[in-house]
Amino acid sequence: MKTLSPHESNAEDDLLLVFKGAFDPRAALEDALEPFLQALEEYAGSWMPDVVKGQRRRKYARASVLRALEEERDEDSTSIGLYRTKQPALDMTLGLRFPPGTPELTVWLDVQPLSLFADVERCRQFVDMVRAWASRYPVPHAFAHSVADNELAGAPYFGRDVKTSRRDGFDQVYEVSWLNIFGPKLVARVGRERMLSTPAHRVEELPNGAVLLVTWPIAADFASDEARVAQARAHVHLRPDLDFDTVLRTLRERSAALVPVEPHFPPDIAPLLARISDDVPLGERQRKIAELNAYQPPEPEEWLPANAALPPDVDDPDLVRKYYAHLAEGLVVLLHTPAPSVFDATPESLTDVDFHLWRQNLPERFARHDIDAHAVPAVGAYLGEVLVRRLGGQWIPRQKLEEAQVRVGSRVWLPFVRAHRYLRSSQALLDFSLTQLYRAAERHVP
Repeated sequence: MKTLSPHESNAEDDLLLVFKGAFDPRAALEDALEPFLQALEEYAGSWMPDVVKGQRRRKYARASVLRALEEERDEDSTSIGLYRTKQPALDMTLGLRFPPGTPELTVWLDVQPLSLFADVERCRQFVDMVRAWASRYPVPHAFAHSVADNELAGAPYFGRDVKTSRRDGFDQVYEVSWLNIFGPKLVARVGRERMLSTPAHRVEELPNGAVLLVTWPIAADFASDEARVAQARAHVHLRPDLDFDTVLRTLRERSAALVPVEPHFPPDIAPLLARISDDVPLGERQRKIAELNAYQPPEPEEWLPANAALPPDVDDPDLVRKYYAHLAEGLVVLLHTPAPSVFDATPESLTDVDFHLWRQNLPERFARHDIDAHAVPAVGAYLGEVLVRRLGGQWIPRQKLEEAQVRVGSRVWLPFVRAHRYLRSSQALLDFSLTQLYRAAERHVP
């Protein structure tokens, strides 16, 4: 059963729920989870999981959930995944922690696309599900909100260092999300009367003393100006020390940062820049697209007119060509797992190499000596091999690697010179990409 993952395609925003509640470890597991599974099955609707993953994948059923939890259980915890095989995509983790630690039921739920929750009734069902969970498994704090906006809000640290954040948790109202569950301690800190009088779409006291608060009817509409005003009013009401105009201005800036920007990348490297923009967090993506739209790499200079080519100066040109192929295999060995297309030696594989070396920040992670001694020869030889295999190029071997050339049409290209420039820095990986040089050479094929 192939399952979908919201993280495989980051083109759209997701709805994220983070929920950590208490449960009774003395009850049988089936009884302890019955309210949780009942609410999930009643309210999930079109995003209901159909696959349970423990030690193996099974079709969703309560028995499958219980079996998977037992399979994954160690001394004091267990955790399983719940997924979907059809759109919408779902990544859901259900975890349990047992004594001697504090008993806890944890849910991490990520549904894509967020636009699924543009319907008032579907949003109400989602809220009712979380309400049912929070009523049965008391939480200190839980929330559901846009993944992209959550990133822009600085969650989960909210300006604190990691140690302080982990120690204190959500000990005051740092942020008001679309859906919020405030546990009794937070309610007491704010004041129950103040909490229950919050101007919001839905405010409801739960049987265990927690308060459910929903700022706006539609989750997918969180970035509209009306929803931002409602969010700011709720936040400032719960935190009278905050200034309304300042909070609203910050929220509007976050909305502006999420307005879609149409990509207009330089054509030769558009596939590479698309991969890079897709790789950055959702909250930063539109800014990154705008930045890359304005980017223009320098034209490749690693070439000579064919009539200026240096002649071979080796005793056995065929043997040296085999050596170049051997060097290229070094890059295949390095990248075959993250970029299996390197086996194919195609233009697309060059883009994969560009992307993965950029993502790994290879020029900054390894010693310069090792890069020059190993990475530069491997990358240069691989680039040359692609020019030979895909454009009908011909190696012109030289004793010095930096002088080796590949004849393509009316030009000869210097792949090892390109590789040397390419591996100077992370920015150089873009300025001197393998993808761009290939496309430039392609235009000179007769």
